[in-house]
Amino acid sequence: MAQDHSSSILKFGVFEVNLSARELRKHGTRVRLPPQPFTILVLLLETPGEVVSREEMRQRLWATDTFVDFEHSLNSAIKKLRFALGDTPENSRYVETLPRVGYRFIAPVEEVPAKERSLVGAPPSTSHIEAPAITQESSRRRWSIILGIVIVLSAALGGYYLVHWSRKRPGPEPVNGRSMLAVLPFENLTGDAGQEYFSDGMTEEMIAQLGRLDPEHLGVIARTSMMNYKHSHEQLEKIGSELGVQYVLEGTVRRDADKVRISAQLIQIKDQTHIWARQYDRELSDLLALQGEIAQEIASGIQLTLGEHKPIAGSPRRSVSPSSNEAYDLYLKGEYFWNKRTAEGFQQAIRYFQQAVDKDPGYARAYAGLADSYALISGYSGTPQAAFPEKARAAAQRAVEIDESLPEAHTALALVVQNFDWDWPKAEREFRRAIELDPNYATAHHWYGEHLTWRGHFDEALQESERARQLDPLSLIIAADNGAILYYSRHYDRAERKLRSVLEMDPKFPRARGMLGATYLAQGKFAEALAVIVGEQQDYEAPWYLAFHVAVSGRAGQRAEAQRTLKILEQLIRHRRVDAGAMVNAYLGVNDKEQVFAWLEKAYAEHSGVITTLKVEPLYDPLASDPRFRELLHRVGLAP
Repeated sequence: MAQDHSSSILKFGVFEVNLSARELRKHGTRVRLPPQPFTILVLLLETPGEVVSREEMRQRLWATDTFVDFEHSLNSAIKKLRFALGDTPENSRYVETLPRVGYRFIAPVEEVPAKERSLVGAPPSTSHIEAPAITQESSRRRWSIILGIVIVLSAALGGYYLVHWSRKRPGPEPVNGRSMLAVLPFENLTGDAGQEYFSDGMTEEMIAQLGRLDPEHLGVIARTSMMNYKHSHEQLEKIGSELGVQYVLEGTVRRDADKVRISAQLIQIKDQTHIWARQYDRELSDLLALQGEIAQEIASGIQLTLGEHKPIAGSPRRSVSPSSNEAYDLYLKGEYFWNKRTAEGFQQAIRYFQQAVDKDPGYARAYAGLADSYALISGYSGTPQAAFPEKARAAAQRAVEIDESLPEAHTALALVVQNFDWDWPKAEREFRRAIELDPNYATAHHWYGEHLTWRGHFDEALQESERARQLDPLSLIIAADNGAILYYSRHYDRAERKLRSVLEMDPKFPRARGMLGATYLAQGKFAEALAVIVGEQQDYEAPWYLAFHVAVSGRAGQRAEAQRTLKILEQLIRHRRVDAGAMVNAYLGVNDKEQVFAWLEKAYAEHSGVITTLKVEPLYDPLASDPRFRELLHRVGLAP
């Protein structure tokens, strides 16, 4: 017979389970266990030694009218439970499988007397409501409710933040006076993998909203790094160490046509205690009433002022929301491909972003994504595209027109006026405006650091790069561009170490391979330079590859090889468009300055990416004393 242990702490082997706090601990250290595997553990512990059928588990985990791949979902949950317990079906110590029947908990279980209980954190105060059935929902309401619940959560957590942090309760020391928070990917409890965009959207919006609550005292890790932990079983201590955070927010999402349930809890890494928890069950039938409730909770949050902290203003919506969930879904797909940082990825991203704005012409973030993609694609494809600058500019300007308060819009506009107009003062204003709007926006710090690099302000550039790294510690492109700053500032040894560390994480990451090759070339390590570029090269007639081969051979004194490769390149450009920057580098390799300046003029006309690097690129050092080079620097606003 099942026993009521709802307020108990149960012990088996080296584990303790606090049923009211829903915590599993091993040797006193909290073990991360998702909600469904934890529910299965509780179900097994209710009747230790007795068989619990798979049908009983289905009834406990999912509502009767919920459509779900039950067999796959249950097997996955059992696998996660076994992983947390260090158990295996072949050598079971805790959970025994009875084929085609169910499962049985076989280890001795005892209730821990109150006086011996470990401190495992207070249970969250939430009422139990039966999980709603999952059915089809209107697309417009899905995104509206995400934003609504996000604002409620942000306001509530912001209010808690004011009380908790300003009282300076004992805990991990913040970095530079700021506490750091990581929002783990919200778990989708719907049981339908096709609804992952809903939980991912919740995660992204929580990061955005919380990042704007109190940037002076609270930093929030960016989405790129957090998505590395999706479906992960990493221990919280390891996550805290990898990301440099003191606090973690984790949660779950479950929705249907009429209701949505959001559960969230804030955990302190240092002692694994739950210091804030809340569950929200909301009706979707009256959005106006929900908005009123949101406004009331935000107003309550504003009134909480303690210590030296200023009141936290209610976090406004970051942009005009998409008119349909389909547009948001397309935007997420665009972001996914954009983050691949390849020519093919940018092409895919452009298609999805364009479809998103076609669905919702008022979607500012999708326009910003279009602008970023058009601004970057030429640099990754090695092929000039005359139409891209105007398309990038139009998309960026439209994003700002739609929502001036959107940081992504200002960052996109800054990138466009920097790369295509060489309007450095305006680019700086736009980058600064983006950072002012959202100091926790990692991409703004990242690209502003690059902007400062092109102008030769290396110390400031490294500071911005470090800010970006703190906000997005696992981002490969931020790490690779940090190595690029070190290369352009002539700190070749440090650049080499940084870029090699990136390639240890992803040996094929193109930005790191290209910059490491350039770093080896600048140091006179010619064999290593060729090896790192050739290593993953698939197209040996690629213009940039041939140009680099010419540059390395020429600098190494292998003039015959350099001339042979140059001839191949010259034949190639007769029937194939080539970025003028590639030809500049090739002719530098054979010291043909007349051709170098002829191709620099073409690069100027094409708005090639090499123009932004003129002032700092070590390859161009032999040109520094030439009046033509100084005049070109003046034309693009980079003269000393």
